[in-house]
Amino acid sequence: MSSEPAAPTDSELLDQEITALKEQAAALRKSLKIETSTILAAPSTQAFLKPSKNSLSSRNIPSRTKLLSEADKQKAYNQQCLYRIGSSVTAFKVQDPDPNAVDGGHVLGLRFEVMSKSQFLLPYYVMLNRPYFNSKYLRIHRNTLPSAIPIAGLAARYLPAPRPESDKSPQQNLDRFVRALRREVVRYHNRLGVSADLRRSLGLHDRVDDTVLPDDIVEVGIADIEAKQIRFSWADDRSGRVVMDNDGRVVKLMMFGREGRDWETTKELYGKYERIEDVAKTLQSYVNG
Repeated sequence: MSSEPAAPTDSELLDQEITALKEQAAALRKSLKIETSTILAAPSTQAFLKPSKNSLSSRNIPSRTKLLSEADKQKAYNQQCLYRIGSSVTAFKVQDPDPNAVDGGHVLGLRFEVMSKSQFLLPYYVMLNRPYFNSKYLRIHRNTLPSAIPIAGLAARYLPAPRPESDKSPQQNLDRFVRALRREVVRYHNRLGVSADLRRSLGLHDRVDDTVLPDDIVEVGIADIEAKQIRFSWADDRSGRVVMDNDGRVVKLMMFGREGRDWETTKELYGKYERIEDVAKTLQSYVNG
């Protein structure tokens, strides 16, 4: 006989209520921060805070000074965001502190800006130097890119090393290298976003009910280092994979059972999928029978 689940105790109910209140408070603080920044950035607010003959009385000077300070910070932040949006790649010079560094320690830095879910992520950096004697040829020195980005292949294509034994040395093209690298970074994050979209479409982000049926999809995640394959699993140990191209478009949908490749289910779900939403609809229809 199956025993019914025990009712939550008063202590557990209190803990759940406290957790819910903490989440609500965090959401309210975030909303307050967004609304405050929006008000401070409004032109009417900026005009109101400008010094004038009819300024506030002396008793309001401290609060006015604080408002002006916050408005200046918001203005600087807006300017920074506009710059990061308009200049997705920035070049800058770096001095290597190593006294034995090549080329006198001169390093060219490249900063790549990436945005996801309307927020800027931590920038990626690529450092280049000139290690070749009496030559202006560049070489990758350091980088903070994910291992999925084929920076070595792009460098071999657009920043080839000089060939002293050859009469005609290959030409380097830094501009094309930067453009291609930027495109690969954006593609990589687009593929990561596809996985999150599939989780959201299948209702895994906001699942509250703990009741899981054998036909329910319980897990969705990246299956390879390049984020070109998404693995999803059912509660009964079946699994599947979505294979994507470089731009995140769906190429193939495969299904696996306990004994390996499930060809029958794969044929049943076979189709042409342009977007990840099409895959989610097909999986939902399959789960619902």
